[in-house]
Amino acid sequence: MGWLQRIRRLLKHRWLDEDDAARALGAPALARLEARVAASEQAHSGEIRLCIEAGLPLSYLWRDATPRQRAVTMFGKLRVWDTEHNNGVLIYLLLAEHAIEIVADRGLARHVPQAQWDALLGGMREAFRAGRYEEGLAAAVDRVDALLRQHFPLAPGQANPNELPNRADLR
Repeated sequence: MGWLQRIRRLLKHRWLDEDDAARALGAPALARLEARVAASEQAHSGEIRLCIEAGLPLSYLWRDATPRQRAVTMFGKLRVWDTEHNNGVLIYLLLAEHAIEIVADRGLARHVPQAQWDALLGGMREAFRAGRYEEGLAAAVDRVDALLRQHFPLAPGQANPNELPNRADLR
């Protein structure tokens, strides 16, 4: 990446902050997404976590890190890996680049090939490019929910202990 492109990327990411992440969706949209995650987790033993970040931290920009690298880091920081059945999933949105990433723990990843994750993300990217963040995140939750229901359904009478918060993490 040339120096001019690096400066543009740096400015784009530093221009945005946590308030921009909150404004991009708004409190009602965040509440609807939280309710969607909570409802989803009533039918499977998995955990879905949303992370919406306005821009990458400066250290990531200096080393020209990708949104995927940041998503993997946030997967660890938010302890999505720390579920009993290793079936946590992080849905990560980076506003500065209109990028979405899904990071699944090994329990689910062994059932779903990377090509399926890539296909799942393909249609949602258009919603993010158009600024329809709630629509794109809702679609992501629904698609991850379908995979978790398929591979980790709850038995009749079984309850999901809700190991992770349902609210979106805004940064």
